[in-house]
Amino acid sequence: MTEKTAITPPTHTTPPAKFSHGVRKGNILQVAGQVGFLPAVPGQPPTPAGDSLREQTLQTLANVRAVLEEGGASWEDVVMMRIYLTDTAHFAEFNELYDAYFADLKSVPAARTTVYVGLPAGLLVEIDALAVLG
Repeated sequence: MTEKTAITPPTHTTPPAKFSHGVRKGNILQVAGQVGFLPAVPGQPPTPAGDSLREQTLQTLANVRAVLEEGGASWEDVVMMRIYLTDTAHFAEFNELYDAYFADLKSVPAARTTVYVGLPAGLLVEIDALAVLG
């Protein structure tokens, strides 16, 4: 039986509860929901990348990518992404940012689900991903 391995990039803080930023088991890598926090600074609380959807989306995607890379994956390996937005009015802007970010993706784009949720104050977007390697 293949063991599970916790994945935590050096840019990330310890999760606030008993979960991992990513878990790899065999050729499956699940990235936990990431938000737009800037890279961790030891001894400092997490800081959002900014107040705008653009700033937070780009940082959130960078945080997902960091977990993917730490786990040996890339965007090319992602088969499913879930997007959590706090405001339905952000859907069109998010799609523009998302399409621009993945404009150079060489493989079939991941399947995607978008839902609307409540997030801690000031956070506008959260993203998780499922990658299959090899």
